[in-house]
Amino acid sequence: MKRTIKLLVIAFSIAFLACAGISAQQITKFGVVDTAKVYNAYFRDSSAVRNYEKKKAEYQDEINSRTQELRDLQQKKLNYQSAGDDANALRVEGDITKKTEYLNEYTNAKNVELATMQKSLQNSDSFYKKLYNVLAKIAESGGYSMILSLQQDNAILWYSSSVDITDQVISELGNN
Repeated sequence: MKRTIKLLVIAFSIAFLACAGISAQQITKFGVVDTAKVYNAYFRDSSAVRNYEKKKAEYQDEINSRTQELRDLQQKKLNYQSAGDDANALRVEGDITKKTEYLNEYTNAKNVELATMQKSLQNSDSFYKKLYNVLAKIAESGGYSMILSLQQDNAILWYSSSVDITDQVISELGNN
């Protein structure tokens, strides 16, 4: 009987220590930030952002106009086909092909231009200095170990020095 009680006490002690060890582990807390959204919210009234938005609207208007022109040509082709005018239907089909290729090239070029402008806006040094200061404040007060960017693959925007093992890795590499 005494032996059973001792075993139960030992088992409960081990279970208690195991639970205490598990609860003492620090849980890493991550955060993510949509920097494009933050930038647009922070700088929406700046002239650079207004210029970007203006160009974006101009390009979209041009794309909409060209798309409507293609729809009109499609209808014209259908009308020629219905009337049995295959020569004009074929001519219009050639125009449709050329204009579609132009629209695709235009859209791709303007999307690249807009992406470059947006990236330039988001890489503003003054913006990122302010962003990093705010991220550090939020991360430290909220108990975050890392803050990741949604826009950039594997981009760590802020991290707690407690998770940095760089010196340990250097030391270990030096010992081998």
